[in-house]
Amino acid sequence: MERSGWDVEEDGLFGAPPISILVGGEGHAALLKAVRMLGLGEGRVQALDVDDQGAIKPDALPEIQGPTILCLQAGNVNSGALDPAKTLIPLARAQDAWVHVDGAFGIWAKASPARAYLAEGFELADSLAVDGHKWLNVPYDSGITLVRDAATLCSAMSVKAAYLPGDNVREPYDYTPECSRRLRAAEIWAALACLGRDGLAELVETCCRHATMMAEGLIESGFEVLNEVNLNQVMVSFGDAKRTRQIITALHQDGTAWCGGTEWHGRAAMRISFSSHATRDDDVHRTLDAIIRLARSNS
Repeated sequence: MERSGWDVEEDGLFGAPPISILVGGEGHAALLKAVRMLGLGEGRVQALDVDDQGAIKPDALPEIQGPTILCLQAGNVNSGALDPAKTLIPLARAQDAWVHVDGAFGIWAKASPARAYLAEGFELADSLAVDGHKWLNVPYDSGITLVRDAATLCSAMSVKAAYLPGDNVREPYDYTPECSRRLRAAEIWAALACLGRDGLAELVETCCRHATMMAEGLIESGFEVLNEVNLNQVMVSFGDAKRTRQIITALHQDGTAWCGGTEWHGRAAMRISFSSHATRDDDVHRTLDAIIRLARSNS
């Protein structure tokens, strides 16, 4: 909005130039919730064409006119696919769009030398949100927001009062919505300090390897894996929707592992996600054996 000559902090959004939101057709539902919370409305959202893995097609970006936010996704919640940031971000920024990234779990691919290529280009974004409760295994309520321009973030969040410290002190409330809150960053700091760079890379790579093990085992057993398994997500179909849901329920009752259900391009699927530091190869084998056993007994 500043690039359009509008001061949001002073004048709000009433009478402001309209803001367009560009989101991939397989974007996370939380993005739409955020748009509603901001008072922008879902009517301003334009869904962009995606490929068969749910990533925005490189040529899907329209001509941008006026204030625009391009929302990219690093890690589709079902397939694990990442939008082609290396191509899309320079195109969007050249047209003065703000680029925000839903990093969720997929952006952690950058921590693994073997997977970092999947997330190439996302470092060019204006802002990025990422969860700590997934791959860092810290409690819920541990989201992280990174903004390229610290001054932009501070102008939106800062507060001044006579009883508060002066400008010579960096205060957290100048960079967060709350003025008072618990130290949420403590768990994140502890996890990163404990793991270190190498430990985090190993955690990410192990989870991805486990996903590959699971996918290969399911395929070898005659079941259909619906996504390209490049990260930590596996989707498998056991035939029609009724049978697939029966097997998901049976696994819940069996208790060996918990895998949820989803729908992918009109088909019911079991969604298997790997992110726990505690999962070992034996756990993957036991879970695979249980799924195969239950699927065959429900044939």
